[in-house]
Amino acid sequence: RHLPVHPLWQSPLTIPGGTRQSPINIQWRDSVYDPFLKPLKISYDPTTCLHIWNNGYSFLVEFDDSTDRSIIVGGPLENQYRLKQFHFHWGAINEWGSEHTVDSKFYPAELHLVHWNAVVYPTFEEAVMEGNGLAVIGVFLKLGAHHEGLQTLVDALPAVKHKDTVIEFDVFDPSCLIPSCPDYWTYAGSLTTPPLTESVTWIIKKKPIEVDENQLEAFRMLLFTSDGEEEKRMVDNFRPLQPLMNRTVRSSFQ
Repeated sequence: RHLPVHPLWQSPLTIPGGTRQSPINIQWRDSVYDPFLKPLKISYDPTTCLHIWNNGYSFLVEFDDSTDRSIIVGGPLENQYRLKQFHFHWGAINEWGSEHTVDSKFYPAELHLVHWNAVVYPTFEEAVMEGNGLAVIGVFLKLGAHHEGLQTLVDALPAVKHKDTVIEFDVFDPSCLIPSCPDYWTYAGSLTTPPLTESVTWIIKKKPIEVDENQLEAFRMLLFTSDGEEEKRMVDNFRPLQPLMNRTVRSSFQ
């Protein structure tokens, strides 16, 4: 099946010699149960939420990361990591949209919560360049029931319809978007947008969250383009799958 490729990926943009690029297809049977993987502890302060920004590729919900008020710890991580932003990837239709796949199955969308290692690095920008600098929680979205927590975000989206628009969005707890089931896969990977640095410990939740058709449609009403330009709908903003190479995907569950 030939999936649409966003302009960001039309040039052969890869890290030369990169061996841990993302996203990947997670083969359930090939993942290795690791009994030493701890549960992931998530502790977010809703008041650290700052704004929503349409950056012309997705919309980013950004957080105040100057202190340890919104953090994750445990799981595969050796340090605690601070929440910087979260964003989504989605398709034009429900048949695809997620970046990661499970046994080659796409979900219509995928949430990424991006955290950085403030114990080891002084700034987010430095953490992006280092092997253990970032931790990203990936959550699949599937079609189903209306998601109450997501709706407050969806209601704000028309205000950031165009590229380079920003609105204040000052109290939001993203933990409402994370399934309560503790099971996850983890592997060493990269950012899926430039600079594609191989700095990410990926934590992909096994269980998806449910959202309804109207909520997905609200994502698809956003635009890649600035006000005054010919409108291009923000859809299919995911990176193609990358080879696993010689990596192991570990699971926290049997």
